[in-house]
Amino acid sequence: VIEKGEADIIISFEQLESARWLPYLKKGGVLISSTQRIDPMPVIMGKAEYPEDILSKIREKGVELVELDALGLALEAGTAKCANIVLLGAAVRFLGIDKEMWVDIIKSTVPPKTIDVNLKAFELGYSAQ
Repeated sequence: VIEKGEADIIISFEQLESARWLPYLKKGGVLISSTQRIDPMPVIMGKAEYPEDILSKIREKGVELVELDALGLALEAGTAKCANIVLLGAAVRFLGIDKEMWVDIIKSTVPPKTIDVNLKAFELGYSAQ
């Protein structure tokens, strides 16, 4: 379990999720976030409004923020189901982790018929920014 202010990196699929988990990021840590917005139930029901400029406000706090359209890049790769792999690619690049090791891991862990789309999603995330 990671305590508040202790996470080196946070990877978020959605803007509001980024804000929700931000207190766990340590000073000098990095937030990798998709720019996607998913309305929570109170917003869907009209009882609340989705906050505006979430990622801009996070950046104004001095947080190192890597933002990318993970869903759009996943769709470009061939399926929305690969948004996680897009974010993984961005994290691997940002952290300076061995790219080829992750390519091999993807090849060995995803179903064979999805290897190409997952590798394309990984590369799109890796190349983003």
